[in-house]
Amino acid sequence: MGSAVERTDEHVREYLVYRGFTSTLKHLDSEVKADKEKGFRVDKIIDQLQQFVQSFDLFGLKEYWLYLDRRLFCRLEDVYRSTVNKLRTSLYRYYIINTIQKGNLEKTQEFFQKQALELQGQAEWRDWFILPFIPAPEQNPAFSPYFSRQWADTFLVSLHNFLSVLFQCMHILHFDAEVQKTTSVTEENEQLRQLLFALQTESRDQRDGDEMVHHKLPVYVQNMDRLGDTELQASTSEPVSSQSQQSTNQSTNQPASQSTHPRHKRIQDHEKERKELFSKPPSQTPEKKGEAGEVEPLAETSSEPPEGREEGGGLSAEQPFIKLSQEEYGEHHSSIMHCRSASNVTGQTRVMDPKVLGIFVWSFNPIMQTKATIMSKSPLLSLEWATKPDRLLLLGSGVGTVRLYDTDAKKNLYEMNIDETHPRILSLACSPSGSSFVCSAAALSRSGSSDSVPRLPIPVSGQLLLWDTKTVKQQLQFSLEPEPVAINCTAFNHNGNLLVTGAADGVIRLFDMQRYESAMSWRAHDGEVYSVEFSYDENTVFSIGEDGKFIQWNIHRCGVKQSEQVLPQDATGPFVLSGYSGYKQVQVPRGRLFAFDSEGQHVLTCSNTGGLIYRLTNGEPALENVLSLGGHKAPVVTVDWCSAVDCGTCLTASMDGKIKLSTLLAQKS
Repeated sequence: MGSAVERTDEHVREYLVYRGFTSTLKHLDSEVKADKEKGFRVDKIIDQLQQFVQSFDLFGLKEYWLYLDRRLFCRLEDVYRSTVNKLRTSLYRYYIINTIQKGNLEKTQEFFQKQALELQGQAEWRDWFILPFIPAPEQNPAFSPYFSRQWADTFLVSLHNFLSVLFQCMHILHFDAEVQKTTSVTEENEQLRQLLFALQTESRDQRDGDEMVHHKLPVYVQNMDRLGDTELQASTSEPVSSQSQQSTNQSTNQPASQSTHPRHKRIQDHEKERKELFSKPPSQTPEKKGEAGEVEPLAETSSEPPEGREEGGGLSAEQPFIKLSQEEYGEHHSSIMHCRSASNVTGQTRVMDPKVLGIFVWSFNPIMQTKATIMSKSPLLSLEWATKPDRLLLLGSGVGTVRLYDTDAKKNLYEMNIDETHPRILSLACSPSGSSFVCSAAALSRSGSSDSVPRLPIPVSGQLLLWDTKTVKQQLQFSLEPEPVAINCTAFNHNGNLLVTGAADGVIRLFDMQRYESAMSWRAHDGEVYSVEFSYDENTVFSIGEDGKFIQWNIHRCGVKQSEQVLPQDATGPFVLSGYSGYKQVQVPRGRLFAFDSEGQHVLTCSNTGGLIYRLTNGEPALENVLSLGGHKAPVVTVDWCSAVDCGTCLTASMDGKIKLSTLLAQKS
């Protein structure tokens, strides 16, 4: 409730600043400062009551309680009136006990003098009028419980809970409920719009298929035909009798002239080729002819849409997704390192992505807009959304610090110093329970701290640490065998019992998070491990390494491969961006290189022109390319996949600072 009021106040302030109403803004700030309801913040109301008690301000305490009664309590049903009266009685007793404990007996007597007419007829106050005259009331059996810390804490907690429930249940104060309802309706409308679009696309493709079966020439071909005949008739130099002969020939289904016969033959050949092309399923046409006639492999043309499918991701019997739309976020002006998404409690999807010295937190539902901008004096190398609550960000820097940032309040909550000897925070992973997070810290690379150049083959030293998010203290340091090495990537399973890591020495390590020890490890790649994730059923893990291989590993049998595919270099890095006058920029992979859909049957990877979606196959020698998202003019360096019901959003971020949001609709078989 309080957060909703604060958001509303903030929107009003932004509007007043935008309109230039500075005097009105000053009046608003003064009114908010003097607001007795404290923005419906229960903690601030409790603080105000305690302030009156501690300052012995009986008049202020009574007036404030009467205001709450007129403003809030009077709206309750009669059945809750007894609860309100009990809380008021306890509040007065809390005031009296405080005056005695502080030795201010004058204020104690003042209370009974001023409240005598109101309280003397109430049974619960009958024995309290002798309290000022008892030498040691804290030892009296009738009053000793009220002098205990336990009674005071119980009263304050009861009052806090009562006010919290009151603000949540009163109909006139349902700001959050209205916001959630509006968000829910907006999302439902968007899903219905996408479903309608898919049905229209399917209907249109079916009509196109019927026309193809009947061998009807396209309209543009018919128009071209008529245009050619007109030009021939206008340019002919034959006499009128020859034209009459042409008309006679036309009436007997003969060609108008020999010069037009090759034209019709070319059209028929073109139509025949189109029918043969469309009649073949995409899986049977894995090769495509280049301009010079050579046959090029699928990996070299993977950025092009498969033949027989529409450029925008049109409907196909073999295609599992329809690309409904693609939007661009272009606030960045330099290469992007990470792009991660999260869903908060209201269902709104938020995305963040840092460049070297800054992070943009933004939303794309219902419209794309920047929510917060985080600037840093030191390079930011890693990030992770906190699990609970998901408005918090963990930001790893290049100077040995991890910051916990509140994206709603737009401020830093904590800044943790990790290790001066290992200042580069390469990876962060928050446990599903939200109680801890894993931090990978590495020493400076031998070529400096820059990530824009390939790393040297000799791995640098590193640490893997576990931190408690509540106490903000380091719990332990994991043992890395055979030697301490930089951990490039980390990932938890669904319940946080397992942690998988990929390191600069090419080794994947699986940790038991209940015993905080390594369960198994194996050499996975020739070179560094760039990205690692658990599979959908969590019986295997997938990894991408410096050797360009995409490998699936069985975690029940150490080092056993279930599948192995070789990906093109533009999917695994290092990523290269070339320009004019010999300009060349090289970026080593740092963010997530692949992401799975909600059912774990498809994987999204990087490419030079956009994201590529493959169908995961068991034991097959090559992945099956099912959809090219496209849209990028520079190499894509990191991806993410947000899934919700049948619709999902693929995020692809490139070296030119552009992020594409491709909305997909899954086709159910």
